[in-house]
Amino acid sequence: MKFPYYKLLILLFPFLVLTSCKNDDTEEIVTDPHAENLKPLGTSAEDILSNDTYTSLTVEFAYSNEYRPLQETIDNFRDFLNARLNKPGGITFVETVIITPLESNYTISEIKELEAEKRTKYTSGNNIALFIFFANANFQNDTNSSVTLGTAYLNTSIVIFEKTLREISDTQGIDLFILEASTLQHEFGHILALVNLLNDDIHQVHEDPLHEHHCVVEECLMYFESTSTRSLLKSRSIPELDPLCIADLQAKGGI
Repeated sequence: MKFPYYKLLILLFPFLVLTSCKNDDTEEIVTDPHAENLKPLGTSAEDILSNDTYTSLTVEFAYSNEYRPLQETIDNFRDFLNARLNKPGGITFVETVIITPLESNYTISEIKELEAEKRTKYTSGNNIALFIFFANANFQNDTNSSVTLGTAYLNTSIVIFEKTLREISDTQGIDLFILEASTLQHEFGHILALVNLLNDDIHQVHEDPLHEHHCVVEECLMYFESTSTRSLLKSRSIPELDPLCIADLQAKGGI
């Protein structure tokens, strides 16, 4: 069985413009003691949003020493989760400093291998766990005209290409906090099955017909260009979920 992942892709001219979170195939999943964290993207949306099965959430941030996300980004993501997730048992953040290979780029297969080796928190009991790796390198498929900011590739797994974000912040004059937080929240939106990733959203009409699994509302966090430099330089703020996306999340047990 093959599963899709979604990556945040931006073009480098004339602005850095997000084009899509493309579909790609992942490797076949085999029996694994951590099987609850090896499911297709979006399939744990209800488990993460509601308190029906899991009453608490653990978020593991993994990074090498020089690539820790900003504390402001971490604090903002905590607020974002508390506003949307129904977790009466609480949301815990864990930070894992790891030694990573000195690569010039990563493939998704390499990211998955690194996660399998370095991840310390897995879903267990009434707690569901999320893994977010802030990569010290770029994505292998980056070119002179397009780069990838982040990818949600399994049901509880995200990679943020932190090195790429810092390069963009330095060259394009975008506040690193705005860029980090926007990318992280957008990819987490795909973890929550936005937009209509499982073809079960109650407001299917707001899925962009030209950009699969993205919102047609231009001001929404899940709009396909929500983290383009054009948008972020204009608004200088983190895009928010529009009411239709929020209603879809609430239908799955979110707040």
